[in-house]
Amino acid sequence: MSNNQIKEINKIMEDYTTKQPTKLDELKSLDRKVKRPATVFAYVFGSVSSLVLGLGMCLAMKVIFASNPFTMPLGIIIGVIGLILCGVNYPIYKKSIEKRKKKYADKVIKLSNEILNENN
Repeated sequence: MSNNQIKEINKIMEDYTTKQPTKLDELKSLDRKVKRPATVFAYVFGSVSSLVLGLGMCLAMKVIFASNPFTMPLGIIIGVIGLILCGVNYPIYKKSIEKRKKKYADKVIKLSNEILNENN
């Protein structure tokens, strides 16, 4: 049997064996648990904010509702609101991450120390 065949057999066998989660897997999972809600919020809030900004731009340039005389001032107001929302997205994200890090800091540090002590 060649080395390539042995590697392929080992790879297939690895796919069918059950794997026990390690402490490193648990640490990675905990890190994702801390960061995911803030990241999802930032993406959704940022997308909505940019859509509001885009709507304001369309109104200000009279791409939509061109016949209405109040379209441009309304578009400018909506666009500025969209800019403000886009601007506060990152600080909200940072605050959310900071808050969740404080909440899970003890668990992460304890688990990290356990992993580091096992390797020494």
